Amino acid sequence: MSNLIRKVVILGGGTAGWMTAALLSKVLGEQITIELVESEDIGIIGVGEATIPPIQLVNSVLGIEEADFLRETKATIKLAIRFENWRAIGDSYYHTFGTAGRNLAFASFHHFWNRARKLGSTTDYWDFDLNYLAAREGKFAPTRGNDPVWDMPYAYHFDSALYGQFLRRYSEARGVTRTEGLVADVTRAAGVGDIMALVLRDGRTVAGDLFIDCSGARGVLIQQQLGTGYEDWSHWLPCDRAMAVPSERFEKTLPFTRAIAHSAGWQWRIPLQHRNGNGLVYSSRHYSDDEAASILLGNLDSPALDDPRIISFRTGRARRQWNRNVVAVGLSSGFLEPLESTSIYLIQSAITRLLHLFPHAGITPDLVNEYNRQSQIEIELIRDFIILHYHANARRDSAFWRTMRMLEVPDRLARKIALFHGNGTLVQDQYDIFMEPSWVQVMMGQGIMPEDHHPLADGPSEAELREQLAHLAELKARPLAKLPSHDAYLSQMIASGR
Repeated sequence: MSNLIRKVVILGGGTAGWMTAALLSKVLGEQITIELVESEDIGIIGVGEATIPPIQLVNSVLGIEEADFLRETKATIKLAIRFENWRAIGDSYYHTFGTAGRNLAFASFHHFWNRARKLGSTTDYWDFDLNYLAAREGKFAPTRGNDPVWDMPYAYHFDSALYGQFLRRYSEARGVTRTEGLVADVTRAAGVGDIMALVLRDGRTVAGDLFIDCSGARGVLIQQQLGTGYEDWSHWLPCDRAMAVPSERFEKTLPFTRAIAHSAGWQWRIPLQHRNGNGLVYSSRHYSDDEAASILLGNLDSPALDDPRIISFRTGRARRQWNRNVVAVGLSSGFLEPLESTSIYLIQSAITRLLHLFPHAGITPDLVNEYNRQSQIEIELIRDFIILHYHANARRDSAFWRTMRMLEVPDRLARKIALFHGNGTLVQDQYDIFMEPSWVQVMMGQGIMPEDHHPLADGPSEAELREQLAHLAELKARPLAKLPSHDAYLSQMIASGR
């Protein structure tokens, strides 16, 4: 009997299900058939409205034109996240997708800036970051030049429900079959326990060789059927609820996300073309739902369009993202709060990893183990990055922040903090989506400043260093005068249809 993977069944729609269907049909559509089972009776959470730059790779692989994407998903441009009140009340800093200054082969720019700071310079680190400069002025246009100094990486804010519908149309046009129905049971192989087919409430069966569980936090296949187990991280990240509400479009569409810390959680503000996305991530041990609603609704930029919707969650991951012949994608694989906009990225990464390790003649333990190894490292690194925001704080206004400051953080994060605090060194971990510039910005934004710098930063004299920094700041700001406003760029792109 052949073990060839001929048919893939995806359980669940939304962004996770339809992104899986779109990428699989684009890359493997000639080799496999794909059926997606979903029910309109099951709602879509849809809180992942902000992304990071790898989303452009998905659109590129799928052949989606940016103008079409912007129009169909009501998207806006995202250059950064502005963190407000995280280190201390009244403080703010940006985590941009850009790179400050100009790096040397063996010493990044922040070493030179840090030496100048210790010599008395008052220049702001972010003044050397084009993403920050453009975000601050509300400007944007792609900067495509030969000099990486003017590189301005970007991502998107978009309506995730519209994105799911957009990907559904794309997938169905490429042969993906959509089946409407609720799962009542599954058929499993005798002995080995692999899933053979989904049994729908009306008696229909949907058979397959490989099943992708995109059923959300319920984990219908990965947990309810296979009992994979869950690794709980709430001792590091105690927020366990989110409350989301849309509001009217703000008069100016800012090209960045806002993450505003409160006494026991944080609030997001995401600008879309047709509305604002808003939400509050919080700890139910510190806020009642009524208190959370009062904080959220009392801190909107524009009038609410609906009542707040509560989403409960438990931070952590499935102990195995691939178990038997089931791969968990999206919320069924685990959950990390959307502080760094990684929810949709983790969907994308899971599908990309599956495509790299896709079984041909049959599922083998080596393939499954390697997939799970990479998945575990990647999500743990993102977890550590999120913990950093909470742990490195100087707030004394609430028990929540005092507790977070006293956390015993994961060993890998503790080593990373100590190394950076010592002399500004950062070592890039394999499978870490966040590169050195991201860690530098959040470390320093949260108040962790290096006590020393790389010896190469001592090369220029003090006068030469100041002159070089002044020239670099001028160079970084040079494109700003030619950039249109963010809203003007959006209008032009959407009208052009190109």
